[in-house]
Amino acid sequence: MISKMNEHSIQMSETKAGYEMSGKKYYYSVGKAVTDPARSARIKIKRSVFTCSLAFVSSIEEAKAFITKISKENKTATHNCWAYIVGEQGETRHCSDAGEPGGTAGKPMLNALFSRDMTQIAAVVTRHYGGVKLGIRGLIQAYSEAVNMTLDLNPLVKLIKTVKICVKISYGQNDTFLNQIRRFQAVIHHTEYAQAVRHEIEVENDHFSELECVLSEYQDQGKLWFNVQAQG
Repeated sequence: MISKMNEHSIQMSETKAGYEMSGKKYYYSVGKAVTDPARSARIKIKRSVFTCSLAFVSSIEEAKAFITKISKENKTATHNCWAYIVGEQGETRHCSDAGEPGGTAGKPMLNALFSRDMTQIAAVVTRHYGGVKLGIRGLIQAYSEAVNMTLDLNPLVKLIKTVKICVKISYGQNDTFLNQIRRFQAVIHHTEYAQAVRHEIEVENDHFSELECVLSEYQDQGKLWFNVQAQG
């Protein structure tokens, strides 16, 4: 299960370049499923209009399908340049200048994605030529800027595999429990207060085994009850 973790009450802050304080590298996209909406932005530079379209993709086939779709929708454009990165750690990367001078479109687009630690993403920049040549440097800047502007439209989605857990615990044990799980970078999405406190918790797969040991120990002592709801 790939999850977007944007809610938090217990979570370590991120540093630049996709690393947490733990030193683990993370990767990002613009969604977490191919059904998530694409995002698009447009810039005008010296009468040329550059429209960037970005979408989450989970495979090379999905990337190619998105590129084909956008290109067909803009078949009268001067160029439909593209780039994509797929794989859990961005192992597969491809790009195309689509008729622009070599290295002025696809590679700058790919570099923009790579520099932001993106994966599972496809990008198409559609150019309608306005009659003024931009030159090599101008093209590189335009295609890179189009991608970065579109990435910045909304927060990026951290791509991680997680486990969701339901925990019920007594009021007297709750504060101690929350302090105990802080080191696992658990995210509490929802809490209900009734006869007992009920938490819906999400934790990365890498931390689940250790957290499960803590939960099992508490459960054996009759201090809480927990149930693994989903794991991916």
